[in-house]
Amino acid sequence: MSAQTKRGERAAYAHPTRGFGVPATSDPHHFVVEIPRGNTAPILIREHLGMGSESVREQVIDRVLLERPRWTAIRAEVQRAFNARLAEHNLAGGTWKVGETPVDRLLGKELCVLAWAVERLDPEKIRVAVRNWLALRPEERWWLFGMTSVATGGVLDAEKGWRVALRYALGDVAQNAQLKTRILLDQVGPQEQGTLSLFQD
Repeated sequence: MSAQTKRGERAAYAHPTRGFGVPATSDPHHFVVEIPRGNTAPILIREHLGMGSESVREQVIDRVLLERPRWTAIRAEVQRAFNARLAEHNLAGGTWKVGETPVDRLLGKELCVLAWAVERLDPEKIRVAVRNWLALRPEERWWLFGMTSVATGGVLDAEKGWRVALRYALGDVAQNAQLKTRILLDQVGPQEQGTLSLFQD
């Protein structure tokens, strides 16, 4: 399809994808979100290392098992954020489905950061964690995944190291609730309120 399309027609996507941005190739590095039927079973997020992995034994890593209410609390905002990113790169959007939903390897890393933060978080603080996660740049989320996944990136590591740190970092205080500065005028004399002498001739 040419760059110019008729009014009302959608231009062709950059390339075919599955789920949330996973290239439709034989076995790319990606993540999978496994959503069982019903409303109670937990959600499993797995990392598939693809054909680039060193051995068959290392091809799949179970990253986090998330209770259904916690998944329900984050899924809509994550879907919206991921689809906005995919649209920026002219890629088809995705939606969470029962069964296995593939997720691009970089988006999967970002999803793990949020899932790790909320897996044991007080339920009333999950909205704060989502807001803080949305405020992070993608590169910041990738860095947090890298730091966390090295030693504490498995399903049994929720109470260890960086996993606990993520819980406090994202779930404690909203990033827009920053400390406000104030000027201590009572400690500044009238002659000191102008330009500092350091910058005078």
